[in-house]
Amino acid sequence: MNRRALIVGITGQDGSYLAELLLQKGYQVHGIVRRASTFNTGRIDHIYADRHEPDTRLFLHFGDLSDGTGMRRIVEEVKPNEVYNLGAQSHVRVSFDEPEYTADVVATGTLRLLEAVRDYMLGSKQTVRFYQAGSSEMFGSEAPPQNEKTPFHPRSPYAASKVAAHWFATNYREAYGMFICNGILFNHESPRRGETFVTRKITRAAARIKLGLDHKLHLGNLDAKRDWGFAGDYVRAMWQMLQADQPDDFVVATGVSHSVRQCLELAFQEVELDWKKYVELDSRYLRPAEVDHLLGDASKAREKLGWQPTVTFPELVKMMVAHDLELAGREQTLRLSGQLQEGRRHAW
Repeated sequence: MNRRALIVGITGQDGSYLAELLLQKGYQVHGIVRRASTFNTGRIDHIYADRHEPDTRLFLHFGDLSDGTGMRRIVEEVKPNEVYNLGAQSHVRVSFDEPEYTADVVATGTLRLLEAVRDYMLGSKQTVRFYQAGSSEMFGSEAPPQNEKTPFHPRSPYAASKVAAHWFATNYREAYGMFICNGILFNHESPRRGETFVTRKITRAAARIKLGLDHKLHLGNLDAKRDWGFAGDYVRAMWQMLQADQPDDFVVATGVSHSVRQCLELAFQEVELDWKKYVELDSRYLRPAEVDHLLGDASKAREKLGWQPTVTFPELVKMMVAHDLELAGREQTLRLSGQLQEGRRHAW
């Protein structure tokens, strides 16, 4: 294929699955990672090889969506055929605590990247296809089911920032004729999901409580309903959007929603425990403005892209619990052997 893809946010859940997919399809893959004092490449270590190896097709670059000059430099160096903007401060509850940072990275950061790609296209006369990662949170309080024609009603700084990024992308598509697709993805999870997101928080706690490593799980709104799918399915939709003849916007969802309470039931059933004995409510995890029910209608993606989800929600929860049981088992073994000291965990 000899195609080059640039993934912003390659070290995240979606970025890691997308990198795997593109490598399987023969791409040369470049990823942007933020500089940190500790390694943050755990999700992609299994596919990373030293750039000095002759067959290496995955390359990492230090950069940040808050740095427009850096974005331009990387785009000009990589010369990508496709750009996937998955970078964000993506935690909804945290966005209420850090609204300015969230807006700068999610909204203005997208604008910086769009400008970098547009400038590269003008100078090189090359076409770049651009994927912008939207979110079902943009629909906010609009009644379900939600599709591409549903108005946006964001209920958090994160969602408002994603709406701005969506319209920046749409504007650049219409004003400059750029091939840009907005993917409005509903919640998607996996064993690689961050531990502070509710599904992973639940499956991790179920596994650790089962093995005696933890004793309680603190959560906020148990009645919120979400359309949860498997991240591996959703990155396939991202790629399919950029292979279409014309750029467009697509909702990606399973069409089935579940409550946080149902997620608890499924996860604790996997470890044969009654979740009600271990879960306590904590108002710190409630949002100032809640989104009650998100349910996606992905008919357009099915009809135009041929996309279909392959993993059901019960299968997804089972997969995540199995993964977290394995991790908890390793920790238990280390503790029993005296190689790991039991430490205090912060209740973020």
